[in-house]
Amino acid sequence: MTKQTFHLVSLGCSKNTVDSDSMAQLLSREGYRFVENPAKASVLIVNTCGFIGPAKDESYRVLNELAQGKRKGQTLVAAGCLTQRYGAEVAKRVPGIDAVLGTRRWMDIVQVVKEARNGNRPEPLYHLPDSPTVGMDEAGAMRVSVAGASAYIKIADGCRRPCAFCAIPLIKGTAVSRPVEVIVNEARALRDNGARELILIAQDTTDYGRDLGMKDGLAHLLEQLTDSVPDVDWIRIMYAYPGYVTDRLIEVMATRKQVLPYLDMPLQHAHPKTLYRMKRPSNMDWVYKTVGKMRANIKDLAIRTTFIVGYPGETEEEFQALYDFVNEMRFDRAGTFRFSFELETASAPLGDPIPPEVKQEREGRLMELQQNISLQVNQNYVGRTLDVLIEGFDNGISVGRSYRDAPEVDGFVVVEGKANIGDIVPARITGAFTHDLTGTLVEEKRLISL
Repeated sequence: MTKQTFHLVSLGCSKNTVDSDSMAQLLSREGYRFVENPAKASVLIVNTCGFIGPAKDESYRVLNELAQGKRKGQTLVAAGCLTQRYGAEVAKRVPGIDAVLGTRRWMDIVQVVKEARNGNRPEPLYHLPDSPTVGMDEAGAMRVSVAGASAYIKIADGCRRPCAFCAIPLIKGTAVSRPVEVIVNEARALRDNGARELILIAQDTTDYGRDLGMKDGLAHLLEQLTDSVPDVDWIRIMYAYPGYVTDRLIEVMATRKQVLPYLDMPLQHAHPKTLYRMKRPSNMDWVYKTVGKMRANIKDLAIRTTFIVGYPGETEEEFQALYDFVNEMRFDRAGTFRFSFELETASAPLGDPIPPEVKQEREGRLMELQQNISLQVNQNYVGRTLDVLIEGFDNGISVGRSYRDAPEVDGFVVVEGKANIGDIVPARITGAFTHDLTGTLVEEKRLISL
């Protein structure tokens, strides 16, 4: 174990991954070196997730494992969503934690590590200020490393939406956008370090810029990015909010070739009464009209969404309405989650009255339906040629993603033949499965090359 090494475990969503990567870069600039083996690290960091029950359980499990194996001279930092929400309770449940760092000032990681290592404290160091996580403060924490050829850019943090089931506002606070120029500079740095794909993320990307006085902020940002980094091949949008996909955003997606015809738009349900109890947009006419408008104007649009089953009060009739909606809309991808009861959320007074076995049965029915739809949609691509961003190669087979596939949540394209990792190459699709496609390289007609 050396004095200036760290081991960092990142749990939860891609937004947490961005914060973890940024913390790692800040530590690296201070002379700390990342090590894979926690036993060889002087600093142990867990960037926790506290969104729902299973995520909290995983966070406590990882923290306890590191705490139990902690050696003399090692410092254990609990960071992230779980600590932001529960603070001192985390340290009480995990003896051995030396510092607690929340989500709203993750960029203070170097300061926290120094203070925790330099003092003989009978109690853990708590660094849980309420100031927001994003803004000009993040300029110094700009990410410049790229994992493979794809990189996430967090354009905002926090959320001002009133969704009754969600604890994010309790954890992150209200929405705060990063300035356009900071995002553009980060995009340039990521491009210079090899990024072929930039993935824009926030709790709600369609709310970007509203706190900065901008109208159609996401569309404006996309225009600035495509003008400033025209040599980045793909720009992907994640986590759009129903009701805020504007005509201008549709136009930008349709006309700016770098912006992929892909949108992750969590809808959560389809019955107006359920959506009303969720405090979500419940105008289903808007959903039909907007999705229809997007599909009419954005060629080959791929839509990913998510739904919650078993929300308090969900009747069989309400679930059937959701089932019928999914069957009718035929989304490319859809994830289904069982409702998770969370204290202090607006839905807490409703309790958790639907039995687990009913939730599980509804989830199974909906996922079986969606898997059949996804397979049928995938089969429509057989015989077509798609650009594929190559991420791996082994034994004569290249593996990558098409524009329809976001990292970690969607499928792959498995291609016969060797292609360089990081290249975007054309592949003729020869087979389709529920999640993945197979194909062969079209070497003589390469569409994009470095």
